[in-house]
Amino acid sequence: MATMLNERGVEASILDQPAKGYSIEETVDWILREESDVVGFSGLSMSGRNAALMSMEVKRRNPDITVVFGGLYATFNFERVMSKYPSVDVIVRGEGEATIVELVDVLESGGPLKDVSGITYRDGDTLVSTPDRPLIEDLDSLPFPDRSLLDDEYHSEISGATIAVDKFTSVVSSRGCAFSCRFCCCTKLGRGRWRARSVDNTLEELHYLASEGYEQFIFVDDCFTLSPKRAIEICSRMRKEGLDFEWICEGRVDSSSYEMMREISRAGCKLLYLGIESANQRILDQYNKMTTLQQAEDAVSSARKAGMDLIMGTFIVGGPDETREEIQNTLDFAKKIDIDIPQFNVLGIHPGMDLWDELLSKGVVDEEAYWETGVGVSRICPTSVPFEEIVEMITAAVKSFTFRPGFLLRGLGRTLASSYRRGVVWHNLGNWRAVLETFRNPMG
Repeated sequence: MATMLNERGVEASILDQPAKGYSIEETVDWILREESDVVGFSGLSMSGRNAALMSMEVKRRNPDITVVFGGLYATFNFERVMSKYPSVDVIVRGEGEATIVELVDVLESGGPLKDVSGITYRDGDTLVSTPDRPLIEDLDSLPFPDRSLLDDEYHSEISGATIAVDKFTSVVSSRGCAFSCRFCCCTKLGRGRWRARSVDNTLEELHYLASEGYEQFIFVDDCFTLSPKRAIEICSRMRKEGLDFEWICEGRVDSSSYEMMREISRAGCKLLYLGIESANQRILDQYNKMTTLQQAEDAVSSARKAGMDLIMGTFIVGGPDETREEIQNTLDFAKKIDIDIPQFNVLGIHPGMDLWDELLSKGVVDEEAYWETGVGVSRICPTSVPFEEIVEMITAAVKSFTFRPGFLLRGLGRTLASSYRRGVVWHNLGNWRAVLETFRNPMG
């Protein structure tokens, strides 16, 4: 968005507050030094309240600044955010690129806000929501992000260990997801649609990144492998055009054939995230995951056979009626399949998720208490295994997974054979205490 504004002659700057580690006061000081007329905050569910507190301080120190909110937190809670925080002037709902450009034009010209689609604003004491803006169909029309607007050095971490150690960035090659997993808000945010940039446009950006000295990146698509044909074509083109990156992506287990895994690995993918979620078909069906345990096993086997350097399996436990036995099945399944890293998550819900809507309708969720922060299902659901017990089970599972003699020996052999893995180990030698603490306390 900042890139688009700058291209249109609007001076836009970006502050990544978490990356800088700025306090609310330091963030507001930065905003005032920039002499901003409009300030935009983008927040997820867990960071939305922090953004709201910053907006209050901005308005206290300069009431003339127009405060705009966007992102998941604002999109799914726009009426509540506007009602609770008078410091917020406008909310951009959904995709914001086209909306923010129009909004700034109208604010600059003094035109009517009602002409801007996809926003909620104040008209006196009344909240006004304009019609939703259509999704951006032609993602190639968006400019490549001007990464020079961020002066931070970014890395990627897992379990306290840095796994991208060179000049690193993120790339979005597609948006949305054609599936509707009930623990995810992508379906509602993307209106059940998957849209992709062309292969040519994606490769053009990768060539640009290479010219800027980037050596590693992550595809932050909701699911890079959703179209195996497209993923294979991108990877094939990367090899043919001499793009020598180390990169990371996420995939579904039902779209992870050996052919695609081989092409991804050959093109430089070093770490693959696979969303396995559960070792219980009942739970997978309950989440509408539309995958099977056999597909999970086959995906891991294909990735391993293709020579993937690191394979991470992500799991979710603590469902509304998930039993202790089912949780343990999932924790044990991580040891059965040949992954390098298990990531165990306790199910949390927030507005925008189908599970949130279900538990809200059943009276399980106190909307007033949790709309702003979300909540772990196991903290509020009487039929769930208690959160504290799940944490104990996960802590034991991580130790059991990690300190298996066979696993350690295989890991040593794979590290000796992989320059990428050796680089990760070398880079993290000075950080061993933090990594060890993660094994001791994987849930933080």
